[in-house]
Amino acid sequence: MANNQKTNAVRLLEKAKLHFETVPYQVDENNLAATHVAEQLGEDIAQVFKTLVLHGERTGHFVCVIPGDKEVDLKKAAKAVGAKKAEMIAMKDLLPTTGYIRGGCSPIGMKKPFPTFFDSTALDFDFIYVSAGVRGLQIKINPNDLINFVGATTADLTK
Repeated sequence: MANNQKTNAVRLLEKAKLHFETVPYQVDENNLAATHVAEQLGEDIAQVFKTLVLHGERTGHFVCVIPGDKEVDLKKAAKAVGAKKAEMIAMKDLLPTTGYIRGGCSPIGMKKPFPTFFDSTALDFDFIYVSAGVRGLQIKINPNDLINFVGATTADLTK
């Protein structure tokens, strides 16, 4: 573990006895992009997923987990959650809403459960990476295991 960090996300996965690995990477405070993480891991960016928090009109907060080099399509995201429109939450709202900071937002173990959607491309891989809940640590896990664990749905979410 990076600096022996047992994040909440890691503890939850261990408790559920899911098979996963934690993979540390070098953080660049000036470049928190998933593309940087993928380069550090030496992995295909299509397998390194970022966790975004959105707010749907009348549906409240929800989570989209998409490939690191893609942009969320707000219309597709809204449709997935059953809203007419959706928008990204403000960066200042991320920590109070989820308990996580930018660059360390995990779909596992947020302050409260939100409807969660994974881009359907996640199922193309034997494993994907998501944040372990801190900058500098990723979780490598089977996408089906993760999607089932967080009670997520898959959908086409990207532009």
